[in-house]
Amino acid sequence: MAKPEMKIGEISKPRFEFRTFGQNFKESAKRMARLSVPIPEKVWERASEEIYILSKTNDINNTKIRDGKMDIKTYVQTVDGLEQWNPLMKGEFPIAKEVLENEVFPAFKVNMPTLTKDSYTFNEFMVMIDENPDLQGVRVNKQRFGYMVNNTLCEVGNVLINGAKVVTINSESTEVEDIKNTISDIGLEGVENINYLQAIKRVIGWINKPLAN
Repeated sequence: MAKPEMKIGEISKPRFEFRTFGQNFKESAKRMARLSVPIPEKVWERASEEIYILSKTNDINNTKIRDGKMDIKTYVQTVDGLEQWNPLMKGEFPIAKEVLENEVFPAFKVNMPTLTKDSYTFNEFMVMIDENPDLQGVRVNKQRFGYMVNNTLCEVGNVLINGAKVVTINSESTEVEDIKNTISDIGLEGVENINYLQAIKRVIGWINKPLAN
């Protein structure tokens, strides 16, 4: 049976991902661009401003806010060094007290703040984040360039993490072997797989470990 074709912008079954962060992936980015098949113009280049909510007690739930909407993904498993993440929760502001109690703060794995209102605006939510010593909101600006290599969704991104500039490059797919072939083809074999949570924690000093280069 033929493998399903990956389509940019469409929801598929949970994907595996290789991603890394550093200062310079010029040669791999050049190879990725040259090996890519044509992709829709809308994903040639994208920019976004996001806030990641980091928790000192959690590395398995990835929470970010973009355009007033909250998105939480949860870690599922690692296969051949590639991580698989699933959607855990999606919501938007103002956000209901019940959602904060039952989904959001449990995902952070921290003590629940006292919630006295039926719903909370973005600013009210961020006040609770700032008041918790185990949580931190980190501003992340992304400029992403999309590609498709070996039927995997790929990108190269210029990322500002609280103003610190880093570069990311990735390949994701439902098929592990396609990602491994892409890693080999663009010259990233042996490079550490670093997800956004780990990269941000390293940049802000919560993890004493460098990026890939």
